[in-house]
Amino acid sequence: MSEPPRVVKKATSAKTNDRSPSRFTAFGMAAEAEPLVAGLHVVATPIGNLKDISFRALGTLAAAATVIAEDTRVTKTLLAHYGITTPMMAYHEHNAAQARPQLIARLKDGAAIALVSDAGTPLISDPGFKLVRAAREAGVSVTALPGASAVLAALAGSGLPTDRFFFEGFLPPKESGRRARIAELKRTPGTLVLFETGPRIASALADLAAGLGRRESAICRELTKLHEEIRRGDLATLADAYAAGAETRGEFVIVIAPADDRTSEADATDIDTLLRQALTRLSVKEAVAEIAAVTGEPRRAVYQRALALTKERDDGR
Repeated sequence: MSEPPRVVKKATSAKTNDRSPSRFTAFGMAAEAEPLVAGLHVVATPIGNLKDISFRALGTLAAAATVIAEDTRVTKTLLAHYGITTPMMAYHEHNAAQARPQLIARLKDGAAIALVSDAGTPLISDPGFKLVRAAREAGVSVTALPGASAVLAALAGSGLPTDRFFFEGFLPPKESGRRARIAELKRTPGTLVLFETGPRIASALADLAAGLGRRESAICRELTKLHEEIRRGDLATLADAYAAGAETRGEFVIVIAPADDRTSEADATDIDTLLRQALTRLSVKEAVAEIAAVTGEPRRAVYQRALALTKERDDGR
């Protein structure tokens, strides 16, 4: 009988983890993971489909002294699926300040530790970057293993420009903060990529449509999972769809095209629409302040449009 395949790691002169070689199981085959170089190993894990993981990542998770994760219950499912029995430790924003010095001490003592997030590439919207920074400052080796990423998966499947993009993460949960941040993002010279939760997707899209105009967009829900869905259209149309009851269960990535000349023309029309609505309930001064904050347009320009619209309204009486 032939021996099982081995995961081979390039030889190195650095100190290696002294844990004995460990095994993992993939595609019905048992594989042996070579001992790891001492240090922090940042490992990308699947964002949904458990098959989206590399053999290198599996070997690292199997051979590490410890796997640290935001939620060990999530990572436990992944490890169990591949027959990995490495001990786990929780590392999240609530215990990071206390746990970080202990982890750095272990790393400096020669341990090989794997860092994962709940899903995807660590450090993207999670507290792992502080541990990586502390490890670097302590002179500890840090190795990043590339892999699954919701940001790149959504961008690749969106059909929108990919030559330049800006990852925003989550918008502020409160309406005022969200609208202010959208106004700041309006002039970003590239495709925007954002995360959002199901309960907030409808309100976030409404504010994005009001602040950015009718830009082409894609709403990516449950990427790589059983109920994966990508909706494409302009922001206003997508906002209407979710206001009307489109599915909000799951995790969302929003991809928004950069502004172009046609969008700018549409923005001017949208500003007039917003101003007309605001002027029905507010004074000119209050309406100008609100719409300038929402759209990011200069207050003086919004004021001039408000005066023109007010004159049109008064002349029509």
